[in-house]
Amino acid sequence: MKRLATMKKSTRNNLFTYALVIAAFVVVQALRVGPGIGSMLEGQLIPICAYVTMALALNLVVGISGELSLGHAGFMSIGAFAGSAFAMALQDSVGLSPLRLALAMVFGALIAAVLGFLIGIPVLRLNGDYLAIVTLAFGEIIKSIATNVYLGMDGNGLHFSFLNDTMDLSDGGVELIRGPMGVMNSQRISTFIAGFVLVLAALTIIFNLVNSRTGRAIMAARDNRIAAESVGISVTKYKMIAFVTSAALAGAAGTLYGCSQTTFVATRFDFNTSILILVFVVLGGLGNMWGSVIAATALTILPEALRQFSELRMLVYAIVLILVMLATNNPTLRGFFTRLFRREREGADAGVRAVKGGGGHE
Repeated sequence: MKRLATMKKSTRNNLFTYALVIAAFVVVQALRVGPGIGSMLEGQLIPICAYVTMALALNLVVGISGELSLGHAGFMSIGAFAGSAFAMALQDSVGLSPLRLALAMVFGALIAAVLGFLIGIPVLRLNGDYLAIVTLAFGEIIKSIATNVYLGMDGNGLHFSFLNDTMDLSDGGVELIRGPMGVMNSQRISTFIAGFVLVLAALTIIFNLVNSRTGRAIMAARDNRIAAESVGISVTKYKMIAFVTSAALAGAAGTLYGCSQTTFVATRFDFNTSILILVFVVLGGLGNMWGSVIAATALTILPEALRQFSELRMLVYAIVLILVMLATNNPTLRGFFTRLFRREREGADAGVRAVKGGGGHE
């Protein structure tokens, strides 16, 4: 208790986020082993992990770096297609599914990071609405390209074609990506444990980056670009670091999601998906990682839980979103929770002083 009370606020928040994720994992695993969690929630576990990772990745750009990106679903799409195709190509050579998934996630993250770097070179020199528009266009371009890509593999190696399927695969060849039909008949090798590990890895990467010298430079550039440049901080360089890291995490999340589906198409990762991820970030709080975890989890489950309302479920979903946003931005509620946390902190400090006083009399 003494050590916890004397910790920095950021360190306490980081520990709370880790504890929240680990506790949720333990509870869900216990329920899966015991009474069960229901088919609806069981099918949502891996997408929840993917969307939590996406929310954390976007929060690094929007909340920490201070740049508005509306095309993060494009990086998720890159990871999903590249990682799933890579996993399918390794089916014969790597028989162990967890190892194949890990290799596919690394590959998807690398491809997304490389494209994030190439796109970031011109994009991160823009500010405000211009950057948002360009990233939005990027997401749509990636969706269009993925819709027209054909990729296959046979004994002669990889075969690639664009716009039209001109691949001439030999007997035993495998179509990895089928243009508008997307990825089909892939093995489901993603697991909830892999998703949990990915979320922890994303939290570790982000927390270490934010609390490092690089992270302080990123936040300095966010708070005052001119002042940061005046003391020698390369704003473009540090924003690039945040953007590429976020793209890599989004690519890994896309691979996790893609390897949990037998079939998916490029239109699954459209503008609406980018906006949904942005809603996770805004609702959870800019720069607030544990808030992103909770918001992504709740808003992924909510549409499925509202299926009983049939056609009205998205209307109910929108109403719930509006009410939550009004509640979280209400000054009275914020003041109440601030006073509550202050009382708890003062109580903890009083307990520490009492322990110190008792120790002195001994």
